[in-house]
Amino acid sequence: MSTTLNLALIQTDLYWEDPISNRKMFEEKIEGISDDVDLIILPEMFTTGFTMKPEKILLPESKGTLDWMKKIAQESNTALIGSIVFQESGKFFNRLFFASPNGTVAAYDKKHTFTLAGEDEVYEAGREKLIFEYKGFKICPMICYDLRFPVWSRNLEDYDVLIYVANWPSKRINAWDTLLKARAIENMSYCIGVNRTGIDGLDYEYPGHSAVYDVLGEPLAFSRDQEVLYATLNKEHVSSTRKQLRFLEDRDNFSLIG
Repeated sequence: MSTTLNLALIQTDLYWEDPISNRKMFEEKIEGISDDVDLIILPEMFTTGFTMKPEKILLPESKGTLDWMKKIAQESNTALIGSIVFQESGKFFNRLFFASPNGTVAAYDKKHTFTLAGEDEVYEAGREKLIFEYKGFKICPMICYDLRFPVWSRNLEDYDVLIYVANWPSKRINAWDTLLKARAIENMSYCIGVNRTGIDGLDYEYPGHSAVYDVLGEPLAFSRDQEVLYATLNKEHVSSTRKQLRFLEDRDNFSLIG
């Protein structure tokens, strides 16, 4: 079992509603990432930007991007995670995929669709949390607006790492910064946020602010505009801090309905 996990976070501008150009761009950036990286994290809807016109994305692009993630993971011997517009059975999802080098895939559909932008009218909301293990770390991935709902991310599973991929705009970036740190502290887990940069096709500006916080909410990495951020997570930091402080042992017990 590995005791460390090396991460690369890619925060960049995106080509609006253009999966082919975005895949090519990310492939070029991934080629320059350090060989010792275990997991590469991409933003929300990394092949299109935060589009509310998923019907403009051709059906083959859903499987095409997933196949691309699996190919890159295997060729680089590095896992990839990020969300895309995904079409299935005539419905659209904001679906996050984790693709590992051994070919296994895990998926999570965004639970909290962003009503302010009408995402709830276009995309199906997810109903199940995803927890998976990778290199000895138990990981819980979520998407953007999920960050505002602490009950959904509540650490009942003793996960080690909480990940948010996002298209979080400049006008509300203070909430992003504050809530990422809060999620780390309250769940006693590493908390990682990967946001895009640039201006999208609807003229919304995104300021980056991707970050990695440790179990106590201390920043391990943060940048407004650096395209690739690196951080190393340590399993011993999680276990020793929880053993010493034991805050999670005092969690309230309640059920989430709906």
